[in-house]
Amino acid sequence: MAEETLNSLSDLGGAAPAVEDTSAVVAEPKLDAQGRAYATGKRKDAIARVWIKPGTGKITVNGREQEVYFARPVLRMMIAQPFETVERTGQFDVVCTVKGGGLSGQAGAVRHGISKALTYFEPGLRPALKARGFLTRDARVVERKKYGKAKARRSFQFSKR
Repeated sequence: MAEETLNSLSDLGGAAPAVEDTSAVVAEPKLDAQGRAYATGKRKDAIARVWIKPGTGKITVNGREQEVYFARPVLRMMIAQPFETVERTGQFDVVCTVKGGGLSGQAGAVRHGISKALTYFEPGLRPALKARGFLTRDARVVERKKYGKAKARRSFQFSKR
């Protein structure tokens, strides 16, 4: 075994034997028996179970149409953001059940669930969704009330006399 001395970093390239990495891992879609992708989305106290499958863009929330359940346009816009980001508007049907929290938290949970389900259905979409922050679970929740306080941090009104 012959030892070589290296004079610079450029000599290091030829010192080690070249090994090609042929094990490029390609993520495979995670689908159930019906060809759907499932994911759980969370926001505040809301938890959404989301199933997506190829379709016409119909979104059903707790057995009702999206327009009925989320009456405010801002909430419907939030839910549509993942599809607009990856340019897949109208290509997937979404069925979801959501519980807990208020409507705003529920819309955020559905958006989180749709984003995760899209990455399970098409793993190549992950970088675009991650860059927009749709895959990050927003962990901000309401702070609990402390004893000796009127609310979480607000003190009772001070009385001098």
